[in-house]
Amino acid sequence: MQELDFSEQIAALRSTFRDILSVIDVDDLKARIDDLSAQAGVPDLWDDTEKAQKVTSALSHAQSDLAKVTSITSRLEDLEIMVELINSEGDEESAQEAQAELESLTKLLGELEVQTLLNGEYDPRAAVITIRAGAGGVDAADFAEMLLRMYLRYSEQHGYSVTVLDTSYAEEAGIKSATFEVDAPYAFGTLSVEAGTHRLVRMSPFNSAGKRQTSFAAVEVIPLIAQTESVDVPESDIRVDVFRSSGPGGQSVNTTDSAVRITHLPTGIVVSCQNEKSQIQNRAAALRVLQSRLLLLQRDEENAKKKELAGVITASWGDQMRSYVLAPYQMVKDLRTDYESNNPSNVFDGELDGFISAGIRWRKQKVS
Repeated sequence: MQELDFSEQIAALRSTFRDILSVIDVDDLKARIDDLSAQAGVPDLWDDTEKAQKVTSALSHAQSDLAKVTSITSRLEDLEIMVELINSEGDEESAQEAQAELESLTKLLGELEVQTLLNGEYDPRAAVITIRAGAGGVDAADFAEMLLRMYLRYSEQHGYSVTVLDTSYAEEAGIKSATFEVDAPYAFGTLSVEAGTHRLVRMSPFNSAGKRQTSFAAVEVIPLIAQTESVDVPESDIRVDVFRSSGPGGQSVNTTDSAVRITHLPTGIVVSCQNEKSQIQNRAAALRVLQSRLLLLQRDEENAKKKELAGVITASWGDQMRSYVLAPYQMVKDLRTDYESNNPSNVFDGELDGFISAGIRWRKQKVS
């Protein structure tokens, strides 16, 4: 058996790991875990369900980060020992295990390295994502629903808490728009690179002639304001409309006018929420999203900053950031980073890590 030589790869991994540790303060991380553990141990913690969920979620993610760091330290040492044993004993099966471990460590360190790049002002926040059907008729509405499922599946795979705030269904198929909240540490920093116009090319299932159809959908990602922050929204500046929640095909799914639409008159911003059971709950949720949008407008003094955070998205030709091609070939390609996948089915099923990592690195290089 040919002698294994992973010395260069392991040295590169150790160098990357040192860079990561210079950003992730392990002592600070341990202190944060101790503090969160103390908060989680308070007897009346679950009297405030929302606070309890945030504390336990933050604790879980912090413990996960510490576990990754600890695991990488020991796994790098174990890999070096494994390679020495393999070269002395000539074990082909163990050599394959070592190769797999090298690839696994490379991927894990890559994920941690990307996490260290999330150092923007809003990056640690939860995210509010809105998907809107663009040009392309019924296909665009169907595409918007495919994107909604894609992000919900991605969030599910990563253990993120998701709340769908509003869904506006199209008449024939798909959705006109949907807004949902992803509550997880660094959700905004992670998912903000998904903002932009997405394009789908396929043989349309809604076209009797079976012609190839191009359709568009817009994805907007904004950070959610913290509970401790507030944006003053005078009652005179808003118009509140109530209506019945609707399902597919426009059918009413509630017998009472519990859904709420808030229009901010000075800016024209419109926010809807129909997920909660009561009008009061929907109003509170919609107002919180409105405050998040207004916070951005308040803090973004320059148009360039607004475009970076929320994006100016037209959902039409000339503005797309990612293409999903299902015919005449199969490929998903990010037009900013050139990252691509030849398996659209997996991408639509939530496998977005490669695209998101590439997007975060691209954004960092663009800013620096």
